[in-house]
Amino acid sequence: MFDRLIILSGLEIGAIIGIVVVAVVVLLVVIILSWWIVTMNWFRKNEVKVKEASSGIDVALTKRYDLLTKSLATVKGYTKHETETLEKIVSLRKSNMNDLTIDEKNKLNEELDTLEKNLNLVVENYPDLKADSQFLTLQNQISEAEDQLQAARRIYNSNVSIFNQKRVSFPTSIVANAIGYKKDLEFFIASENKKEDVEITF
Repeated sequence: MFDRLIILSGLEIGAIIGIVVVAVVVLLVVIILSWWIVTMNWFRKNEVKVKEASSGIDVALTKRYDLLTKSLATVKGYTKHETETLEKIVSLRKSNMNDLTIDEKNKLNEELDTLEKNLNLVVENYPDLKADSQFLTLQNQISEAEDQLQAARRIYNSNVSIFNQKRVSFPTSIVANAIGYKKDLEFFIASENKKEDVEITF
């Protein structure tokens, strides 16, 4: 009788241990699955944030392009030989800024920097143009557009940096690779043209 009670107790203990093991395994699966879903959602949400920040760059680039175009049109009224420059800047813009990659946006920004520097060199030769109120207003607006572009660039690059860090960090890199984020997002780089003296003849 006593032996039978010991055997029954052993069976009950085994059953309890089995239930505990199953419960722990189920709990671990739930925790891992929850973590996976949260991490996957983090990547999806932050991809949207990066795209939103990229659209901020689009807006700032478009505004800068439009203002430079207007400035060049004003310069054209004072000078006769800048037509080629005006045509060049007009040809830079594609119909939809959203279709450009970050690399293409970087190149467009560099072109706009070069053309703005060109514009400033031309303006130096025309004192009347430097005093023109419409032109001065446009110059101020271009400066504001550049500030907006720099702010948009900082926001975009900050979001990209956070995304890339999470993408390469273990264990979140496992989720990133599994859902298709296998390479870093590109940064929007400040143009080197701002730091160099560029000589361009018209």
